[in-house]
Amino acid sequence: VQLQASGGGLVQTGGSLRLSCAASGSIPSINTMGWYRQAPGKERNLVAVITSGGSITIADSVKGRFTISRENAKSTMYLQMSSLEPEDTAVYYCNLQFRHERLQKSYWGQGTQVTVSS
Repeated sequence: VQLQASGGGLVQTGGSLRLSCAASGSIPSINTMGWYRQAPGKERNLVAVITSGGSITIADSVKGRFTISRENAKSTMYLQMSSLEPEDTAVYYCNLQFRHERLQKSYWGQGTQVTVSS
């Protein structure tokens, strides 16, 4: 299983970006994809996750500004980020989780840098 994240960049405060994460390989139809972010010197934190059934969990810090979505047929997930703030600056990682033979599998993408200038 491989994950390829893209769409990061430099944007001014109040701007928007759209991240994409494409998954490839042997992936069960039932799975959870998510976005996490890690700022310099800080822990990696959940931004938002979405199940293959469409259930969404989103962090309070981005609620109302970020939207997570996915296209199951393409094994692709998106994160639409609006009203960006300098505090959103981080490396954003995509994650894929599923159960395989009673084991919980977790895969990470390579990360994409998002920088919000004030």
